[in-house]
Amino acid sequence: MLRPISVRVTPLRLSVILIAMLLPTWGCAQSAPITLRVDASDVSRKILHAQLRIPAQNGKMTLLYPKWIPGEHGPTGPVTDLAGLKIYAAGKSIQWQRDPEEMFAFHFDVPAGADAIDVTLDFILPSGGGAFSSGVSSTSQLLDINWNQLLLYPQGAKASEIIYSTTLRLPQGWKYGTALPVSKESDGAIDFAPASLETLVDSPLICGTHFRRIELAPGVQPPHFLDIVADGTEALEIKPEDVDRFSNLVNQTGLLFGARHYRDYHFLLTLSDHVDHFGLEHHESSDDRVDENFLTDETARMLDGGLLPHEMVHSWNGKFRRPADIATPDYQQPMKTELLWVYEGLTQYLGEVLTARSGLCSEEQFRDSLAVEAARLNDEPGRTWRPLADTAVAAQLLYFAPRSGSAWRRSVDFYSEGLLIWLEADVVIRQQTAGKRSLDDFCRKFHGQENSPPRVSPFVLDDVIAALNEVAPYDWRSFFKSRISEVTTHAPLGGIDNGGWKLTFQESPTETHKSMQSTYKFTELRFSLGFNVGNEGNISDVVPNSPAAKAGLAPNMKLIAVNGRKYSSDGLKSAIKLAKTNPAPIELLVENEDYYKTFQIDYHGGEKYPVLTRDDSKTDLLTEIIKPLSK
Repeated sequence: MLRPISVRVTPLRLSVILIAMLLPTWGCAQSAPITLRVDASDVSRKILHAQLRIPAQNGKMTLLYPKWIPGEHGPTGPVTDLAGLKIYAAGKSIQWQRDPEEMFAFHFDVPAGADAIDVTLDFILPSGGGAFSSGVSSTSQLLDINWNQLLLYPQGAKASEIIYSTTLRLPQGWKYGTALPVSKESDGAIDFAPASLETLVDSPLICGTHFRRIELAPGVQPPHFLDIVADGTEALEIKPEDVDRFSNLVNQTGLLFGARHYRDYHFLLTLSDHVDHFGLEHHESSDDRVDENFLTDETARMLDGGLLPHEMVHSWNGKFRRPADIATPDYQQPMKTELLWVYEGLTQYLGEVLTARSGLCSEEQFRDSLAVEAARLNDEPGRTWRPLADTAVAAQLLYFAPRSGSAWRRSVDFYSEGLLIWLEADVVIRQQTAGKRSLDDFCRKFHGQENSPPRVSPFVLDDVIAALNEVAPYDWRSFFKSRISEVTTHAPLGGIDNGGWKLTFQESPTETHKSMQSTYKFTELRFSLGFNVGNEGNISDVVPNSPAAKAGLAPNMKLIAVNGRKYSSDGLKSAIKLAKTNPAPIELLVENEDYYKTFQIDYHGGEKYPVLTRDDSKTDLLTEIIKPLSK
């Protein structure tokens, strides 16, 4: 079994001293670490087994299953997949009862004379449904482990103060990657150094039959690794130039922030077409899950290339500097997410900038992607009733809202609209200081500080504004208020307009936009007819007040025919072109559940696709922003 390169062996004597210093109180002193033993040998049967031994004392006791998972911004702990829960004391079974209001809490009585309880539980690995880390996380060849799914913890103690001693047994021959320090390996079991519950939950692990580790930016301290697990060996093949790009990312983050707040860093990259695709940030690692061809197909790598930069930025913005209302002491207290436009919006901006600076995308690809997002947000009617702030406050609802109706409902726009706002802030700083300062200076001041092990430095909005004013005095409070808290008719495009570019439209999509449509299997007609359509003719959403909406079309309808001929994407686009010179409306035969109806769309504007066009009357700050930093 592969031993992580960055193993930090903790001598037993030192472990005892550290544990004694960190032991918490939850009604009794934690006389020893909570032991957690996880057996993953049944992963092919979609089940994991866990055993815990928890110090206890006579009386009532409550164990909690983690509910609010850091980075997921909602009560997403997969308690429904917890099974086989049994609690014992001195070998005798204890009856437990779930709290009727807090469904993640389990109450029971510890009998007299017992100084510990034993818990056994199984976690049923999802095979469909779910989201984020509670989504599909395994195949017969690999497994992504999130420790919060496999444990309980005592009520009444902070996550940073509860110490766990964890052991993991993997299927024979499997290798693994994690930022969690390892103590030893023997007989196929991995013993991790004692760690707080906070560190444990913040340190996922990937493992599988097909595994590879690559050291990035050799010589940079602390060390950085790309740990890759895949469903097949071929997927592990990475081009030397892509290794250089990911190494550039490590170098560029160091230059941007000026300090690092981790002991080492691991990109935990899962390549599979059979697990849920997303990224989740951690302090010393990131959980990045993409298609199996991510490293072997240039288009796939380009389209998802911003995932790793985004999640790595979170080590500084979201993990180290964290909104105070999200920096909760345990996993049961609700997180208040109003500042996600900083947590996620700023990270989205910096992640896209670093994607370009590191070479993971070209300048043109950066602009093309920006144009699509800006155009989508600019014609979103939902912004006329729902301010961006509310999309952040209601994030736990919007993450799980259906795609249909999103133009009117709005979605988690604090990501992409947050990007536009922070782009504009960057441009303002550069203009106010005649190019002497930029948002990079804010990042070094706010997120950099001094090198340190993982730690949390909470902030409130006043701290953000104060740091910005130190970089470039300005009415930042009004700047953010008008863009975050007020409803508007258009997206904040000041960063594009004042950055030397204009959002315009042309009759053919850019190469980047073509790749998006081809890879994600949809046809972009949002900016002409007012909807996007899947390859099989399914309409995902209809923009209110668009030609399609005025004609009566709605989300979830299915296109059957265009102008009397069987539907095809090319046929529909040809009909749009024809309508430019033909006064007759575009005729669509549509299936709506069990019924069919013909709709007439009176549109003659031709195809429209967004693109950024250079404004020579203004300085090209956008290109300046994405230039790689130098020492």
